Amino acid sequence: MAEKSKILVIGATGYIGKFLVEAAAEQGHQTFALVRESAVSDPVKGNLIESFKASGVTVIYGDLHDHDSLVKAVKQVDVVISAVTFQQILDQSKILDAIKEAGNVKRFIPSEFGNDVDRTHAVEPVKTNFAEKANIRRAIEAHGIPFTYIITNCFAGYILPTLAQPGGTAPPRETVIILGDGTPKAVYNCEQDIATYTIKTVDDPRTVNKILYIMPPQNIHSFNDLVAIWEKKIDKVLEKIHIPEEHVLKQIEEAPIPQNLMLSIFHSVFIKGDQTNFEIEASFGHEASQLYPDVKYTTVDEYLNQFV
Repeated sequence: MAEKSKILVIGATGYIGKFLVEAAAEQGHQTFALVRESAVSDPVKGNLIESFKASGVTVIYGDLHDHDSLVKAVKQVDVVISAVTFQQILDQSKILDAIKEAGNVKRFIPSEFGNDVDRTHAVEPVKTNFAEKANIRRAIEAHGIPFTYIITNCFAGYILPTLAQPGGTAPPRETVIILGDGTPKAVYNCEQDIATYTIKTVDDPRTVNKILYIMPPQNIHSFNDLVAIWEKKIDKVLEKIHIPEEHVLKQIEEAPIPQNLMLSIFHSVFIKGDQTNFEIEASFGHEASQLYPDVKYTTVDEYLNQFV
C-alpha cells in the first residue's frame, strides 16, 4: 500500500472546510488545518480548532496574505485543498504562488464546491463569481499544477431544510414557491458525503487534472420531485406558486446583497438547469458515485426524514 498523502486544508474552519478536515482525518491522512490566529478566540471556531486537535489534526497558524507562512505550511504536505469563501476566490492566486515556490505539491483542489463554472448560464451577480473561479482554473492550468475540480452541486444543508423557501425556517407545510416550472433537475448532496468523496480523489490517479462531479443518482431531482417527496412524507398536497423566469430576473435586479447572489444561483440551478444540462465525458470528468461505489451516501429522501 502506498503511503497516504498528507493534506492541508485552507479555510478549515469554514462551512465546508470543517467537513473536509474531518473526512481527511477519518480516512487516515495526516491532516493539517491552516487557520488564522484570531480564530482561536472566536467561540465557535475556537471549539472547532480544539476538536481538530483532538482528532489528531495538526493546526497551523497562518494567513492567505502571509506568503512565508503559506509556503511553510505547503512544504509540509502533498495535497492542498482550498475551502475559502466566495469573497476570497481570487486570493487563491496567493496559494498558487506558494505551491509554485514550495515545489512539492502533487495535487491542488481549489475552492469550487458548487456548479461547474465552465458550463453555466448564470446571470449577475453570481456570473462574476463564477468567472473568478474560472480564472483560478485557468491560472492553475497555466502553472501546470496538478488539480482536481470538485463539483458538489447543491449543499443539502443550504436547500433541503427549507426547500429553498424565502425566509423559511422549516420545509413548507401549506404553500410552496417554485422558481420557473420546476422541471430542470438539480443535485442535492449532504456535506459529509461531499467531503468524503473529495478526500477519496487525492490519491486517485483517475482524478488527476479532471473534474469530479458529485451526482449520485438518488440525489438528482427536479424541484417538482422535491416537493412530491416532501408531500408524501407529510401526507399533504401543498399549494404551489410558480414564479416565472422574468419575475425572478426582476427580483435579482432589485434584491439587496446577499439575497441577489443567492437568487442568481437559484436561477442558474432551478431555472437554467445548469447542474444537469450537459453530459459528463471521460475526457474531462468522472461522476463520484460511479468512481467510489463503496461510499454510502445520504439520499435526499433520507435527509428530509429529519424534518417530518
